Amino acid sequence: MLDVILDALLDTLKLIPYLFITFIVLEFIEHKLSHKNQEILIKNKKYGPIVGGVLGALPQCGFGTMASSLFSNKIITMGTLIAVFLSTSDEMLPIMISEQTNIITILKIIAFKVLIGIIVGFIVDLIFKRNEDSHEHISEMCEHDHCECEKEGVILSSIKHTLKIGFFILLANLIISLIIYFVGEDKLSNLLLSKNIFTYFLASLIGLIPNCASSVIITELYLSEIITIGTLMSGLLTGSGLGILLLFKTNKDLKENLKVLSIIYFVGVIVGIIVDLVL
Repeated sequence: MLDVILDALLDTLKLIPYLFITFIVLEFIEHKLSHKNQEILIKNKKYGPIVGGVLGALPQCGFGTMASSLFSNKIITMGTLIAVFLSTSDEMLPIMISEQTNIITILKIIAFKVLIGIIVGFIVDLIFKRNEDSHEHISEMCEHDHCECEKEGVILSSIKHTLKIGFFILLANLIISLIIYFVGEDKLSNLLLSKNIFTYFLASLIGLIPNCASSVIITELYLSEIITIGTLMSGLLTGSGLGILLLFKTNKDLKENLKVLSIIYFVGVIVGIIVDLVL
């Protein structure tokens, strides 16, 4: 039990620097950039899925939470957010390296996730359009957190936002970790053992659990040759860590959040099925 609590605390502490940087950026855009500069920033969003897909693949868990905050404040597009989520590797990379998996295999999996993230990201941005008044939305964030951003300055207000969101993540992390602790990782693993079409749906669902246990289970089962490469991809594509959780906390548009969640989930299912049919 103590290990579960410590793990949740450490996972949250790892995210704090990313949250702080994110809020620094948001505050800077709100108070320091001219309206013209904000327009330039918005116009260059069309390349966002490429940047999001590449950054999401880096071996850390912070970009998902950063992307959620930036999307909630209309700094990045839905396509960019989804590109980050789909390419995020979470615990897969360190596990495969520790198990001495062939480096070419690891790079292929990462490159495939990045490619899927970029392609889906561009498609999403072509289909879904959004009101891009980021200035107005960042102001709403300050009002919601009851802080006087203009008077307090960029650093102090960013610290306040970071602590409030960090506390929420810690509580959520603790609850999820305790649920997995009492349910048991063995039971989650057993759900993936039935080799039929529903395995892809289950893998994608388990991948959505905002906890490192999900990607650990899926990766270990693949390395043990218990599940297929397609099932692995279904779970890894949906495994965005705490990014999805933070999206529902920071973005008040529930329909938009459910849209993002649905796209990620069904991309994971469909890609997993196609991979196993092709390979």
